[in-house]
Amino acid sequence: MAAELLGGLAFFLYGMTMLSGGLENLTGGTLEQTLKRVTRNPILSFFLGAGITIAIQSSSAMTVMLVGLVNSGIVEFCDTFGVVMGSNVGTTLTAWLLSLAGIGGDNFFLTLLKPMTFAPILAFLGILLRMISKEEKKKNIGLIFIGFAILMTGMDFMSNSMNSVQEMKGFQNLLTAFSSPIIALLISVVFTGIIQSSAATIGIVQALALTGAITYEMAIPLVLGANIGTCITAFLSSFGTNKNAKRVVALHIYVNVIGSVVCMIILYILKAIGVSVLSMTVSMFGVAIIHTLFNLVNTVCLIPFKKAVFRLCELTVKNSDDKTHTVFLDERLFNNTALAVSECHRLTNEMAEYARTSLIKSISLISTYDGETVNYIKETEGLIDKYEDKLGTYLVRLSNNELSENLSHSIARMLHSIGDFERIGDHALNICKVAEEMHNKGISFSDEAKREIAVITNAVTEILNMTVDSFVNDDIETASHVEPLEQVIDKLNKRLKSRHVARLQNGECTIELGFVFTDLLTNYERVSDHCSNIAVYTMQLPSDKLDAHKYLAKIKNSEDGTFVDDFNMYSEKYSLNNI
Repeated sequence: MAAELLGGLAFFLYGMTMLSGGLENLTGGTLEQTLKRVTRNPILSFFLGAGITIAIQSSSAMTVMLVGLVNSGIVEFCDTFGVVMGSNVGTTLTAWLLSLAGIGGDNFFLTLLKPMTFAPILAFLGILLRMISKEEKKKNIGLIFIGFAILMTGMDFMSNSMNSVQEMKGFQNLLTAFSSPIIALLISVVFTGIIQSSAATIGIVQALALTGAITYEMAIPLVLGANIGTCITAFLSSFGTNKNAKRVVALHIYVNVIGSVVCMIILYILKAIGVSVLSMTVSMFGVAIIHTLFNLVNTVCLIPFKKAVFRLCELTVKNSDDKTHTVFLDERLFNNTALAVSECHRLTNEMAEYARTSLIKSISLISTYDGETVNYIKETEGLIDKYEDKLGTYLVRLSNNELSENLSHSIARMLHSIGDFERIGDHALNICKVAEEMHNKGISFSDEAKREIAVITNAVTEILNMTVDSFVNDDIETASHVEPLEQVIDKLNKRLKSRHVARLQNGECTIELGFVFTDLLTNYERVSDHCSNIAVYTMQLPSDKLDAHKYLAKIKNSEDGTFVDDFNMYSEKYSLNNI
């Protein structure tokens, strides 16, 4: 009998995981990403927290995600109250779904509402969708169906095991222990902490309710204990986080503990008075009602004391002398693939902006040398390297997850692009060194060379701005203009080198300046090459394979003439005949 109970619990937890994963993939991370726009209005953030928890079917996962976002500095601690309370309410949906198994009667329509009636059909449909469908959305719907069917099968196993063991002495001893509210609460807290799933604990309580062996007096402490025990997941995830992330965990614990303590006091008062409802047998629906009422009433009662609860969290996790450390990418976001990819994209955009700013500042040093700008470029180059290292490692790990086609393409695009942005940062440093050499040696280009450099500098600046803007905004139209300009810059680079060789031969320029001029042009050319690569990754669709050379050939040989028109336009715009 114990084997059937454990097997049922295993099915339940696995089904919950599948259901949660399918729902999360189906939403594409859109709900989770709205956490970044979380409002300080506790009512609105309450519905946000409830909605996300319903979508991912796990209040623990929701809180862990929130801890990661706060630790990363994306969400402020003061904005988390409504989300945490909403998450507690959102998780009660599972109890209502499970309570359908308690529908009684032989009526045909009532029988259809029982999960075990339609669970096998859902399982069959889910398998068909997973095996036959090629659309990611339909596959995720299939995963949801299978997960729900397995979850309900686990619930059925647990219910059957309860029916079998209710006459056993050990079971009677357990019920005797449950007659003490404090002991029942502690057992529930410990059990939920071990399995790290309040939904599973509530499911077991509902399975017990099917036997008719437990009363409201027993069920209430068990439900309260499940709400406290589920905090262990977020608590364990908070190790190594900053003070505000730890305060989110403290908030989660305090709202559940405070509410549970008040409920227990009320329970003992009602028990002393002799309220008859407490001795009545609880049903599966009754357990769901207790679970929902506790979290709703707890939320309503604590909203007026929001500031006091925050103050309690701040006193528990005090300010340290060290500054709050904001990490690049929090490990707690890793299990939420869509949100993790979104954060990687945000940081890649930051990296792109740093690369752009660094290159533009380095170019300005050629005409106007400035020591502070030199220091900025050197520091930024190190920062850009750090971005590449952190993002690259994180993206590679993410690529091993089960991904939708769009997420897989997004990761591949970023993995390719961060290397090019890092190289642009390197070329910015190289140009900075060219400017330093000219400044230290007191040398400068001739007026003709300066006019020539101005032409290609303007072209490189434009291609850089188009590349970064198209990448950040995912603008395929802007990205399509990059490659024609890159071809113009290549052509311009060759002509400028030829003209400079002629000046050297005529004695109009020194060999020393010749090397400097060539280094500058080489860096410009390399920058335009990297811009071309990034633009290609931006233009390619998820269905295309990331082969830059083949894709460029496809663009150049297109029959619409757009490439040729752009090439001719940029050739005229950056013609040396204009100087």
